[in-house]
Amino acid sequence: MQIFDLAIAYKWKYDKEFVELIERNFQKEGLRTFVINKFNVNEVINSLKGKRIHFRSYLDRASDEDPAFLPITKLLARKKSYIINPHNKTKKSVDKVLMHKKLVKKQFRLPKTFLLPSFKLHKNILLDDSYLMELGIPFIIKPSLVSGGGEGVIKSAVSLSQIRDERRKNHLEKYLIQEKIYPGKIQGRRAWFRVIWAFDQVIPTWWDDQTHIYHRVSKSEVLRYNLLPLYRITKRLARITQLDYFSTEIALTKDHKFVLIDYVNDQCDMRLKSNHSDGVPDEVVNEFIERMKQKVLSL
Repeated sequence: MQIFDLAIAYKWKYDKEFVELIERNFQKEGLRTFVINKFNVNEVINSLKGKRIHFRSYLDRASDEDPAFLPITKLLARKKSYIINPHNKTKKSVDKVLMHKKLVKKQFRLPKTFLLPSFKLHKNILLDDSYLMELGIPFIIKPSLVSGGGEGVIKSAVSLSQIRDERRKNHLEKYLIQEKIYPGKIQGRRAWFRVIWAFDQVIPTWWDDQTHIYHRVSKSEVLRYNLLPLYRITKRLARITQLDYFSTEIALTKDHKFVLIDYVNDQCDMRLKSNHSDGVPDEVVNEFIERMKQKVLSL
């Protein structure tokens, strides 16, 4: 039987550079890696069933968009492999309506929000202008599940008819109708942050919600601008989700209040800034990989 330290499954073409960087980093340490994609997924499944191959740990970046990869996780779970971000945890964490309810109970500072069930479950929900008076205009319409990379999110909604239209169009989706949060500015930079939780490590970045441009938050900036709450909020999220990694969005308002905006994204975009203008800073991606390597070495 061939044994590999880490298997990585992916489908998104822009993950290729990330996966290659993982392999180079791990192999320098003498660790064996194995890549699974659409071309060899069935062969891998058969090899696992036939006990010809085994993976000590598994990073799955494919099954969320292609169910053909799901049997791999099930087979490895039975063989006691370490599954990074197992499905039972991610499923609970990425449901924004479910997470919102948990976070309210834990007293996180969140945007004012109305939660709406799916159109299929409740077709006739009475909505009136009192909703909009409380939220303000414009407001946010956010689906509970299908919103990776902002997909399906209406950031500047102005009418009740838009809410009704979205519910009918995506009739299986639950929705969050939210107050629009406006960040303050720090040295001319929008105080909006995307924070990455990477295997017990908090990695904060400046992330402009309009341009999607990243910059690493330096240690001196954390102290100078009183940004330590970014660490506390992210660690609290990690305790609730128990995920190995995720990203979250936090805005700092003009009156210096940290508001949790986008709760948990389990499939972080890891395109490199050196190759993509709106990519993640290379040093952040490398730090993420180093944290993952240390986790695999500890198994």
